[in-house]
Amino acid sequence: MAEHDSEHDLKVGILTVSDSCFNGTATDRSGENLKQVVESRKLFNGRVITKDILPDEQEQIKNKLLHWSDHLKLDLILTTGGTGFAPRDVTPEATKSVIEKEAPGMIVAMLKGSLEITPLAMLSRPVCGTRGCTLIINLPGSTKGSSECLQLVSAGIPHAVDLLRGHKPGVEKTHATLQAEGIRSVHGGHHSHSQHSHGSAHEGHRGHNVFHASGGHGPHPPQHRAHAHRTCSNSHKQHHEMHSHVDTEKVALRPRESPYPMLSVEEAVGKVMDNATVLHSEAVDIKDALGRTLARSVCAADPLPPFPASIKDGYAVRAEDGAGLRMVLGESSAGDVPDKPVSPGFCVRINTGAPVPAGADAVVQVEDTQLVEASRDGKQEIQIKILKFPTVGQDIRTVGSDIEKGQEILCEGQRLGPAELGLLATVGVTSVPCYRMPVVGVMSTGNELVDPDTPLREGSIRDSNRTTLLSQLKEYGVPSLDLGIAKDTPDALLEKLTDALNKVDIIVTTGGVSMGDKDYLKQVLQVDLKAHLHFARVFMKPGKPTTFATLEHAGQRKFFFGLPGNPVSAIVTCNLYVIPAIRKMTGCPNPHRTVIKVKVDKDLRLDPRPEYHRAALTWESGDPTPTAHTTGNQISSRLLSMNQANVLMRLPPRSDALTHIDKGTVVDALVIGQV
Repeated sequence: MAEHDSEHDLKVGILTVSDSCFNGTATDRSGENLKQVVESRKLFNGRVITKDILPDEQEQIKNKLLHWSDHLKLDLILTTGGTGFAPRDVTPEATKSVIEKEAPGMIVAMLKGSLEITPLAMLSRPVCGTRGCTLIINLPGSTKGSSECLQLVSAGIPHAVDLLRGHKPGVEKTHATLQAEGIRSVHGGHHSHSQHSHGSAHEGHRGHNVFHASGGHGPHPPQHRAHAHRTCSNSHKQHHEMHSHVDTEKVALRPRESPYPMLSVEEAVGKVMDNATVLHSEAVDIKDALGRTLARSVCAADPLPPFPASIKDGYAVRAEDGAGLRMVLGESSAGDVPDKPVSPGFCVRINTGAPVPAGADAVVQVEDTQLVEASRDGKQEIQIKILKFPTVGQDIRTVGSDIEKGQEILCEGQRLGPAELGLLATVGVTSVPCYRMPVVGVMSTGNELVDPDTPLREGSIRDSNRTTLLSQLKEYGVPSLDLGIAKDTPDALLEKLTDALNKVDIIVTTGGVSMGDKDYLKQVLQVDLKAHLHFARVFMKPGKPTTFATLEHAGQRKFFFGLPGNPVSAIVTCNLYVIPAIRKMTGCPNPHRTVIKVKVDKDLRLDPRPEYHRAALTWESGDPTPTAHTTGNQISSRLLSMNQANVLMRLPPRSDALTHIDKGTVVDALVIGQV
């Protein structure tokens, strides 16, 4: 079986144990409810592979558990029913006969939580344990009780499966979460519950928080969940009650090295794009649709032109009359409806775009005619001479020659530019379905930051990141919200982030994601908001501590980009990760930045990390490949290096074989500005 990946769905089996459900006298509400809970992915990423109903017969239950664990190799088996004191309640006995290791911590968690709801929970006899690489959990038979007990243990399930499968990345990610809470995890516990037990010395010190932090997938503990609901529903009144659970006192115990795995840029971009999903569609007036992406193809309701129209200024004639004299019946101008048909020997003066009158099948341009007779006042033409023999259809646009009725004029996924909007207006479409634009909130963090219009005090600097990023979002037509500056405290960050989650789809922050003792963003995300960190370290320069996380809030998925605080790093990482994610969410079929070939203008020393080097382009006559001129010192705090930069050259990391790039070398470059 393939190695388990904690970011992929757990394979789950649900077994309902009930005589009445088995013989059809009762409906299996509990099993069906558990299936819905698992596949809602609100507790953990799970997929129900198989589901069955058995009577309260110990041997049948035992055989089913053996088959699901040994042959189907399920990650998780949930049983519901048969855990009480009735004579036929034998699920615990059947489970004990197959498990190899018990999981008493899960039993305690279920009983403790259930007893807070009803004292009758003391009569429940659940068994939890493992067989091979499968975790087996007994749940009560009631719909309410089974879902509540599953929620109580859900935070530990992904980590338990990671341990059983020997999935090192998932285990390390959970350990990183524990360290983020300021708790020293037990070392060497990669392969057994006994080595990495939630019932260890941690239990006397914030053991509840440790349990609910595993893997970032679990639900809020009951008291946290209720508190979060209050602050979201009445944030203005409740902000003063909001307190982070991040431990800020154990500065000496903070990690000296980042606990997060180092990803390549390609891996990091892949995780962002895998999680960014296209938003639903909405009707948009074409006056407001510039830059939007069509969610459905548009067809023409009418042909264009809707009538035979003249291509030239001249005379509508019958081709069979040939060359020679014609009497002029009158005039057909754009917007007119000709009321006189053209008969033999006659013609009608016509303007470009005007309807061709009945009887005429050709238009002769005015340059190929000669005036023979006019009225005395010169206001009317009476007779002309056709100098060239006309042909049928000459200089006439037939009905639908430009656009046929019912023809698809714009396709789903197409970006609406000026020409596309004009085309919509042409066919009379004034409202189109477009994918919704995500609302993006931008927040800076740091005790030293002040607004640009604030006089500097000692130790303070003006915040440039919000101005830069908000302007970049505006350039792409993205609706954005200025979230202000958050102080470097967990409480301040939690308050700002929670308030923002009610208003935006994406939160972009700068600062607070590095290794400083005041960098609390990742801890607040994991400990307080139960976010799932997809990555927090990227092998690149600049932008190494870039962080990407997702979380569920009020039934909606929210996205978080923690960009470094250095101005250049923030701009570079915004272009690499944020802009492509937004473009994908808005339905853009090609969301990534345009990459072109450029020549470097001078010898460049390479960095140990892949570098995104700021440069400005120029073109030399006759050379299709532009030259990229470096903007000077590339230190990440030097915002001047972005001045006039419209590309980011992708330079490879330094190696023994390659220490520098020669002048004139052709490299890839991401276009980030007008060229």
